[in-house]
Amino acid sequence: MSVWKAALLVAEKDLRIELRTREITTTTALFAVLVVVLASLSFYLDRTTARQLAPGVLWISVAFSGVLAMGRSWSREREHDAMRGLLSSPIPRAGIYHGKLISTLLFLSVVEVLLVPLVGVLFHLDLFDVLGRVSLILFLGTLGFCAAGTLFAVMTVRTAARDLAISVALFPLVAPALLAGVVAMRELLGGASLESTLGWIRILLAFDILFLIGGTFLFEPLTSD
Repeated sequence: MSVWKAALLVAEKDLRIELRTREITTTTALFAVLVVVLASLSFYLDRTTARQLAPGVLWISVAFSGVLAMGRSWSREREHDAMRGLLSSPIPRAGIYHGKLISTLLFLSVVEVLLVPLVGVLFHLDLFDVLGRVSLILFLGTLGFCAAGTLFAVMTVRTAARDLAISVALFPLVAPALLAGVVAMRELLGGASLESTLGWIRILLAFDILFLIGGTFLFEPLTSD
């Protein structure tokens, strides 16, 4: 079986479970919305300040809700020793990595579809003209975050404090991608053109490629007994 076929099967499994339970999307969306609402009430001063604060608030809510999503997604594999069955199945282990990556990316994308207009409303931002460019930056940053997070989350499957372990290992590692996403989005909201943010976009793209390749080759050694 090819890696991509295996990845689609694993992602399909996660999506079927989520469609029945709606556990991950509901909890992460509520948490992310709470972060955005509290931040808007605490830090909003004027429209100029809002344009500077909104990207950071958006990425913070995405990052922390992403940790919750990855922790819960992998804890499902821990229940009833499902991880052992998944690793014993005749599919490439890289396919498991990419499948979990795809499902987590989709979960966070659902949350971001809710968050972006909410941030626009609460921080009084006109996002219509820059929505495509903001979506590109958000996608590239989220992809890198999920690629790194999925790789490190598998190491915490047997750990009791999963969310804490993921946070400690993940956030220092993905700091460059988060910073690049925040600065690029802040420049766009400040009126900069897409060309002036290409340097930050290249950083995000390089980060994505690095961890996609690294996850493909490192997932199997990390899951070996």
